[in-house]
Amino acid sequence: MPSEQSKQNLLSARKRAAVSIALNIALTAGKGIAGVASSSTALIGDAIHSATDVLASIAAFVGLWVAGREHPSFPYGLYKAETVATLITSIAVIVAAYEIGRQAFFGTNRLPDTAIALPVAAVSLIVALCFGLYQLKAGKRLHSPALQADARDYLADAMSTGIVLIGLVFTKFGYPLDRWAAAVVSLYVFRAGSALLLTALKDLLDASIDRETERKIIAMVEQHPRITRVKQCLSRTAGGRFIVDMDVVMHTPSHRIADHVADRLEILIPQKFPLVVMARIRPHYSEDTSVKRITPVQRPEGEVSAHFVTAPWFLVETVD
Repeated sequence: MPSEQSKQNLLSARKRAAVSIALNIALTAGKGIAGVASSSTALIGDAIHSATDVLASIAAFVGLWVAGREHPSFPYGLYKAETVATLITSIAVIVAAYEIGRQAFFGTNRLPDTAIALPVAAVSLIVALCFGLYQLKAGKRLHSPALQADARDYLADAMSTGIVLIGLVFTKFGYPLDRWAAAVVSLYVFRAGSALLLTALKDLLDASIDRETERKIIAMVEQHPRITRVKQCLSRTAGGRFIVDMDVVMHTPSHRIADHVADRLEILIPQKFPLVVMARIRPHYSEDTSVKRITPVQRPEGEVSAHFVTAPWFLVETVD
């Protein structure tokens, strides 16, 4: 079951995704109108990129909305809804790269009106860059892959708009680089989309969590006095969250104690590692099930002392 902090993070991420949708629509409209009015192939391609961002932002919002839901048919949660949103985002970015490249090589060969295109490109660059950095920081803080994907989409948009801006500046001074700028934009956008696609596929294929975090979880479990060692640790990612299944060897003859220790660890692991939304501990028993018992005594012969702290002697016994 997701923690209260995880629920709050999802709620905050949803609000940011909604703001992203509105901003993307504004950027798309502004660049699209200016691109058509100025006959700038690069700016039109950049507007197409922003249009796919609108779909990607909607996908991120839907993914975040579904991720916080609980359903008996999905006992491991719906966190991978965020991953599906990231997958849709990556496909949208790759489609945008194709369309921008097509416009660059097969579109009209007219010089753009820089008086219209330049101001719009400059403002779009500033807005996309600032919001992208802001969104990326929020996505990392909230541990939301959908928000981080959306932020990188904005940064890719800012980079492509920057290239468009450079091309328009050169065009203004008599160097017609608008179409070449569009071609470069398409390559950069394709690279960004491919990286997002790879990340989403790894998550959907149940990639394990990073080794450093896994080692820390194992070390924490093995510090418990009843745990002899971790026999096996299976982990997987789920929409930026972690699910951990562990087989541990316990030093106790009591099944009741073993169950208590396992239940306690299943609570402690998500508390210490907030990204872990579910932990399952399966106890095994070592061949040597003997335990040490310490008893306060009055003298070495074994007379039991009534006070543990003030006892002059302690009797250590091995109990099978």
